[in-house]
Amino acid sequence: MVSAASTSQVTFSSLTENNLGTVRKLNSVLFPIRYSEKFYQDILKPELDEFCKLVYYNDIPVGTICCRLENKDQSDKPRLYLMTMGILAPYRSRELGSLALKRVVEAGSKHHPRIGSIYLHVQVGNDDAKRFYERHGFKQVSVHKDYYKKLTPADAWILELPLDETGKGKRGTA
Repeated sequence: MVSAASTSQVTFSSLTENNLGTVRKLNSVLFPIRYSEKFYQDILKPELDEFCKLVYYNDIPVGTICCRLENKDQSDKPRLYLMTMGILAPYRSRELGSLALKRVVEAGSKHHPRIGSIYLHVQVGNDDAKRFYERHGFKQVSVHKDYYKKLTPADAWILELPLDETGKGKRGTA
């Protein structure tokens, strides 16, 4: 059994032009799709610094988390879309993903204007990922048919976590 990581072994780094190659390499290993040059330029935007990070374990880059802010209607609170989050397989079950997600949730609650919720897509059939997010308070709100153009199955669950003012997700009752 692998023990949980102590927070002294885990660090987070802002994304820069200098470490963007590391993010690209991690994404090529972690995800079954290729991300566009626009994706990589967008995650470098200064306003996303607290939402896009490299995850290090004992000074080794082992994962990433990348989000974008969305505000479809200016009268609504902005939402945070979790575009990608992944940890290399040998480093999973060490709470690294949980620490990265907690960091983003807390940043979302402190953001001005405050973010109303965080949402993401999980490929239908990726039960491990769905369970991970559900353990952190996310709820399935719908299914996006044919979301993935080059993957099978093509459908995605949409999971969402409303945020409250304390930096915690609002956990609904079942």
